[in-house]
Amino acid sequence: MYTTLISAEQLQALQASQRPLRIFDCSFDLMQPQTGKQHYLEAHIPGAVYANLDTDLSAKHGVPGTHGVVTAGGADQPASGGRHPLPNREKFAIWLSSVGFTNDMQAVVYDRNGANYCGRLWWMLKWAGHEAVAVLDGGLQAWQAAGGAVTGGEEASHFQSTFFPGPEKTRLVSAPTIVSQLGRPSQTLIDARAPARFRGEVEPLDPVAGHIPGALNRPFSQNLGADGKFKPAAQLKAEFEALLGSRDPASVVHHCGSGVSAVPNLLAMEIAGLGRAGLYAGSWSDWCSDPNRPVAQG
Repeated sequence: MYTTLISAEQLQALQASQRPLRIFDCSFDLMQPQTGKQHYLEAHIPGAVYANLDTDLSAKHGVPGTHGVVTAGGADQPASGGRHPLPNREKFAIWLSSVGFTNDMQAVVYDRNGANYCGRLWWMLKWAGHEAVAVLDGGLQAWQAAGGAVTGGEEASHFQSTFFPGPEKTRLVSAPTIVSQLGRPSQTLIDARAPARFRGEVEPLDPVAGHIPGALNRPFSQNLGADGKFKPAAQLKAEFEALLGSRDPASVVHHCGSGVSAVPNLLAMEIAGLGRAGLYAGSWSDWCSDPNRPVAQG
């Protein structure tokens, strides 16, 4: 079972072994949402299912109604707030079943965006109780550099399966919990956004600039080396320990703009042997939606 990273060579061996396997391409672009699917159609690992951040890995966004924005409810009730609200576990299981994913499969997720988007699916599968999921280290670029085959166009549809969610293997943290623990040693917030956004100097996506008071800043890209792969475990451990100082790694809650690019930090801590931290999936986009919540800048 692969639970954190898998190399291109290991994935090739896994394919040859004929073990139950499903590969997911999570390529995406926040500024041009259609680009990810276009890149998938141009080239992807044979057999890979395309997982769209907006439509497959997020709940329905609010829609305009007669009296304002109507949010999804009932069976579509999201599990978090923010620009990319998590679908509830039941809706996510329905999507997994629709692409033929089963509980006995090893999942491998990748993108061509520095693990920015595939981490979302890695985390969601853990959240659904599925431990056998790994990120392809280095993404599609590493796969092609290792001689891995690619194909274009749509893949054949998979037969409907039944995926059964199990006990959650991740910690989903809500805004009220963040608020109740602000300033306490029991909670350490790490923000994965770029430094300028963290400091509130620019804000290209959300209505308010700044960060949650007391948060530390570690841009998710710092987890990768020049080759696009995650840094060695010892190096990641040293860097996170330097960032945390005397703070307990078990107290960490990761967040970013909308709960997506925070996951590479969470994964990096796990690779480093520092445990599986919490995730505030709503992140800054959810936090700043309430004018009563404090905002820090600088």
